Amino acid sequence: MHLILTGATGLVGSAVLDAMIKAKDVSKISILSRRPVKMADDAKDPRVNVILHKDFEKYDASLLDQLKDANGVVWALGISQSQVTKEEYVKITKDYALAAAKAFQKLPKDDPSAPFEFVYVSGEGTTHDPGYFTQLFARVKGETEKELAEMRKENPLFHASSVRPAFVDAAAHESIREYIPKPPMALAVTAKLFSTPIRVAAKGMWSPTEPLGQFLTGMAAGKFNGQLQGPGVQTLGAFPVISNVAFRRLMGL
Repeated sequence: MHLILTGATGLVGSAVLDAMIKAKDVSKISILSRRPVKMADDAKDPRVNVILHKDFEKYDASLLDQLKDANGVVWALGISQSQVTKEEYVKITKDYALAAAKAFQKLPKDDPSAPFEFVYVSGEGTTHDPGYFTQLFARVKGETEKELAEMRKENPLFHASSVRPAFVDAAAHESIREYIPKPPMALAVTAKLFSTPIRVAAKGMWSPTEPLGQFLTGMAAGKFNGQLQGPGVQTLGAFPVISNVAFRRLMGL
């Protein structure tokens, strides 16, 4: 099985890369990244191929050829809205994802009838019906989900879906600790204040990274097809939106 990953140097992406490397049924891992990925280098795993890619709005034939026969992708590329301008946030969060979604539908593959799983890492609080006071991230990620849903409607073999983690917590995930980026000071302080209460009293908002990485990898591999229903799963046509509660339920947490 050949899987693609973006955002491999981030918190969620690091968790996914760890899960992909540990998954014995994954035969090839293609990482699209602007810079080298230390975890991939340290793994020294022949299945891992880091493709340095500078423009996430463009995918030429030679790049798509390196990704041929991929079964799916975890799109974990993202950034906090507090770290960039509004225009940059929209480009990184929405435009990059949609450009890739369009390009990956044209990937060369031996079996033209095989579906492609596009797993978009969204976030709790995202909405499809924003109001005047809706935060930027919630509006933009909601717009992205809706456009991915339209793509899935137009192409039944393009299995786009969205997963909405909440409080992403790597405290117990030792294998990625040295690779994850330090959060901005404000986010670090907030996490320190609320981490214990969330783990103890609000587990529905808790997204421990090890099972999260495993879940996202499984989604990209199509392992949860047929199970994406029930509490915490919203649908836009055939496009499933998996809340953090649903992720935890499906992973038995």
